[in-house]
Amino acid sequence: MKENVATIVIQVNGKLRGQVEVPSGASDEQVFAAVDANENVRKWLAGKELVKRIHIPGKLVNLVIR
Repeated sequence: MKENVATIVIQVNGKLRGQVEVPSGASDEQVFAAVDANENVRKWLAGKELVKRIHIPGKLVNLVIR
């Protein structure tokens, strides 16, 4: 039996900073929209330059900042 919701772990520079729940099979755009809406992640990105977004479907998102 498959779950309808996937929990995605959010990392900033490889360190755990939060998690979001998205529908299973969500597109990259949907996942990144949920990540951008996460208040804790916004706090870590404030005033920083986003260098790269890495998405491993169904598992995690890693944001590389400078």
